[in-house]
Amino acid sequence: MKKKNFLKTPVRHIDITSFDATPIIEAMQGMSFTARDLAAAAGIYDRMLSEKRCGIILTIAGSTSAAGCMQIYVEMVKNNMVDAIVATGATVVDMDFFEALGFRHYQGTPFVDDRVLRSLYIDRIYDTYIDETELQICDKTIQTVADGLSPRPHSSREFIREMGRYLTENAVKKDSLVQAAFEHGVPIFCPAFSDSSAGFGLVLHQVKHPKAHVSIDSVKDFLELTQIKIKAGETGLLMIGGGTPKNFAQDTVVCAEVLGKIVPMHKYAVQITVADVRDGACSSSTLKEANSWGKVDSSNEQMVYAEATSVLPLLTSYAWHRGNWKKRKRWHFAKLFADGSCSAGPAGCSEA
Repeated sequence: MKKKNFLKTPVRHIDITSFDATPIIEAMQGMSFTARDLAAAAGIYDRMLSEKRCGIILTIAGSTSAAGCMQIYVEMVKNNMVDAIVATGATVVDMDFFEALGFRHYQGTPFVDDRVLRSLYIDRIYDTYIDETELQICDKTIQTVADGLSPRPHSSREFIREMGRYLTENAVKKDSLVQAAFEHGVPIFCPAFSDSSAGFGLVLHQVKHPKAHVSIDSVKDFLELTQIKIKAGETGLLMIGGGTPKNFAQDTVVCAEVLGKIVPMHKYAVQITVADVRDGACSSSTLKEANSWGKVDSSNEQMVYAEATSVLPLLTSYAWHRGNWKKRKRWHFAKLFADGSCSAGPAGCSEA
């Protein structure tokens, strides 16, 4: 078969503004099992949005962006429903930045001969396909961004900001998370940035400039995200999956204490995950467990054990239609840093 036979049905990203999940979430409040957990989580997220002084940190692990949730995250940024993001490099680069360059993810199947896919240069993400040739163009675009920066260590936030700046002039798809975050002053951190298409692009850059080049400083990321926690004081977490993004965001409370700053634990926390806690893994540790580390207040936390693409659209549609985001202060955490800027003009940068 030819490549075009596999790459023919693009993934369509769901629009949470096009349907109102309020009735189903309210109905789930009277149910049990995961349905009631989801309703409780939606209520906690809505309470985060209703508090004008609560900074909200979104963490994203896994491949939900490739699977159709990309526009959810964009709407959250544009509509003041999140103030900072911690994500995997794949979420930001291989999925969002990749599509902003004009490429797509395609519906496929896990029941396929992967040797055939490899021969056609098609990569598989469970039942989703991506063209490896196009992904290598993404790698080289990252190299182009790096080539234009000063040769020094940068935090991933700094680098992703420059990716957003690049997209303001070069994006094929204008409505991307990276560009929206750049324009609305919402910093994005990727503590494992090189574990993605960005890593290949940065390798190309460093080979081209062996003596003076850009590198990514994950410790600087940790310091900057902790500075956001110190500035905000009261915070809430909405965590999609687990992994490094989850732990990175939670650890800011402990890091602030190490720096001699007493800050409250994250007041609110919601995690959507399918991970099992029985192996003791940090990715799947419950939010109650995080309370023992001084990271999360157990008064307003909810674990939702579900595959995120099935419940995240309902949770965020409920919060969007409730409308509490309209009354929130815009934090513009990007302005905390000397290089921070917000390019959206008065509509995007003014205090709410």
